[in-house]
Amino acid sequence: MQDQRGQANAKVDRRAHAPKRQVPPRASSAEEVALRGGRMVCVDVLRGFDMFLIIGADDVVRALASNSHNRWMQMLGAQFEHVPWDGCHLYDLIFPVFLFAIGVSMPFSFDKRMARGDSKASIYAHVFKRVAVLVILGAVIHGHLLSFNVHQLTASYSVLMVLALGYMVASFILLNLSVRGQIVMTVALLVVYWALMNYVPVPGHVVGVYKPGLNLGDWLNNFVLGKLQAGWHNGWILQSMTNGATAMLGVFAAYLLRSRKPDSQKLLWLLGLGAACLLSGWVWSFWFPIIKNRWTSTYVLWAGGWSYLALALFYWIIDVRRYRRWAFPFIVIGMNAIVAYMAWGLFSRSFRMMADTLVGGLAQYTGRWYDAIGWFVAMSILWLGLYCLYRTRTFIKI
Repeated sequence: MQDQRGQANAKVDRRAHAPKRQVPPRASSAEEVALRGGRMVCVDVLRGFDMFLIIGADDVVRALASNSHNRWMQMLGAQFEHVPWDGCHLYDLIFPVFLFAIGVSMPFSFDKRMARGDSKASIYAHVFKRVAVLVILGAVIHGHLLSFNVHQLTASYSVLMVLALGYMVASFILLNLSVRGQIVMTVALLVVYWALMNYVPVPGHVVGVYKPGLNLGDWLNNFVLGKLQAGWHNGWILQSMTNGATAMLGVFAAYLLRSRKPDSQKLLWLLGLGAACLLSGWVWSFWFPIIKNRWTSTYVLWAGGWSYLALALFYWIIDVRRYRRWAFPFIVIGMNAIVAYMAWGLFSRSFRMMADTLVGGLAQYTGRWYDAIGWFVAMSILWLGLYCLYRTRTFIKI
């Protein structure tokens, strides 16, 4: 009996002196999901905020601006319109920022696949599959694919095609070159695109003049695709080079974020890269204009500069200062960004009809401001659908 008591006391004594197991604090739901697989919360927020600007926020701002006599509001509304040709508004930065964010995610994604033993061939297969899906989805919105009429189907340039081409080019560079080689290749893409556009003569093209339909990129598209293009032609075959350069700028940001540098140095590097891209793009634009619709090399640098600065801001607020609660609505969008884009692109009018059914009675009280209210409610309906996907941990990836 005494032996049993002695053994029991010894166990208690050992438990009392044993080191306590450290239990890490449980992440919040937003943090838990966004950090899965090595993701950084700031990247999802950047992607979600960027997509937020084109799934209703743009319609709300334009509606407010069109019904306001305030000069500042009208100036803001002008920023949510594309420039006719050269130059750049806020609205012209949305797509390159999203492609930049894809580039930031690529090293994390590819390294994860390699770590689990995926071959390079299987990674290429995934890349081609993703590109094909994006091109098809782009054709659904812009290429009349849902008309089910082969005569109406067009090889139309679309936002999702930009993402697909940039992702594909950046994937080849990322999988086959060292970091130094990647930097050299990115610079080469920008310089070669400029040289081709500036020095290669083609019928109907005046060398050194950048006008719609009068440059090498447009001529190449017309030569290859001919009547398969519809409406306003766009030289997307040639500019896939610069689409890839935009994605590669995001790749370089990822290398910086996952490095062992202190947070302060990472921020300084992001800010420095942003300033360098803006300065070089602005200076170069005196000879090579900033043209979104031809994704010129100067446009890559100009949009890349703002992308670096935006990422630095979100990184400082979210991952350094850890102010995250405010960002939850954008995380919900960012985790299903392509779903949000497709849903708004196909069904924005339906969301607006639902909003008018719910709050249309407010028009008699709000007058000219009701249009903005209607679009805000329409956007909120879409967000609630994305939130349901988020709550069920349903993240649709391509």
